[in-house]
Amino acid sequence: MRRGRRSDPAAFEAELVVKALGAQGDGVADGPEGPVYIPFTVPGERVRVEVRGERGRLMSVLDPSPARRAAPCAHYGVCGGCVLQHLEEETYRVWKRNRVVEALRKRGLHDVPVDDPVISPDRSRRRARLAAVKTAAGWRIGFHGRASARVEPIEECLILDPRISAALSPLREGLSHLPDGVRKTSLHVTASDDGLDIDLDVDEDALAPKVQFDLISAAEAMGAARLTLRGETTAAFRTPHVRFGDTPVPLPAAGFLQATEEGEATLQSLVREGAAGARRVADLFAGCGTFSLVLARTAAVAAVESDRAALAALEAAARGASGLKPITTSRRDLFQRPLTARELSRFDAVVFDPPRAGAKAQAAEIAASDVPRVVAVSCDPGTFARDARILVDGGYALTRVAPVDQFVYASHIECVGFFERRS
Repeated sequence: MRRGRRSDPAAFEAELVVKALGAQGDGVADGPEGPVYIPFTVPGERVRVEVRGERGRLMSVLDPSPARRAAPCAHYGVCGGCVLQHLEEETYRVWKRNRVVEALRKRGLHDVPVDDPVISPDRSRRRARLAAVKTAAGWRIGFHGRASARVEPIEECLILDPRISAALSPLREGLSHLPDGVRKTSLHVTASDDGLDIDLDVDEDALAPKVQFDLISAAEAMGAARLTLRGETTAAFRTPHVRFGDTPVPLPAAGFLQATEEGEATLQSLVREGAAGARRVADLFAGCGTFSLVLARTAAVAAVESDRAALAALEAAARGASGLKPITTSRRDLFQRPLTARELSRFDAVVFDPPRAGAKAQAAEIAASDVPRVVAVSCDPGTFARDARILVDGGYALTRVAPVDQFVYASHIECVGFFERRS
């Protein structure tokens, strides 16, 4: 390493060699006072950076890696939505898989078979939370910059479903109807089978009737299916639906949905495989039925979920479907009141898909049960590995982990784990 001239007491320039990629996708180099994290770099590269504490700002790549490629998006490096477009495909795949392997290793779970990741294609993200801010030139819609509160405008997006990308300009026009007192907001936009489902983070009670009417007119003109304000329906031109398998499901306003159809189909296929042959399945953290409605083709399903609107959507979908085994639903906070080992004893298989925080308490009850097979779906390798450790310590064998990449070019990776009770 060769130090350069200090530009101020808190920062200096340096030449560093990138050793690895960190968990958030930043390159990691050895600095004079410890690790330095440098965005948009590749292991093996010699780079010139401005160092401030443990953060490095890339100034130039002196010796580029063969694994570097030109980022395909014009917004890359400014928009904070993607961090890994500069990696060639094989390096990217290996890094995503290794995120899961490393998380398991840290919990002492070595030699677990981990598949290569299944990666969603570009322009397939069907839901997004967009940031919006009012400027002198009008409303700006996009994503926050990397480690910044600034909203970076986007005109098109490499990851978003084209139906959302095409709506960016009409959405900006629609926001022009908001009163002057609203200077920033966000929009949760989902591309459903019936049109865009738009939830605007504005309190309906704070808007005059004329403003609400103008927002409704703008949503109708752009072909939206529904407009909600903080989850409260303002206008429903059509009920937005998605399909889980062959079953149409009415979407709750701003409700959870897997990020891509391709990723969702992969997860459903893996869950069906893990629960194959089971006659009675518990689907925990069931949402609005992503797995329940496909599992019910061959098994009776008990769906447990805390969100009332999600359960109502699942129940409505099940009533309208044909050819399903019985689906029973239960509203229950599984963080506060997990299903007990005794309650679980009547099931042949358990599927659980918790939020990012994982399901520590529920995993402990499963570990104490005699359920033959467990399928764990997770959007966070760290909490997945923690919960997997609990199950393994309780007598389960982790036989396979399958990573699924729905958040392409981001640091996130999902996975599905297959567990079998050891005899």
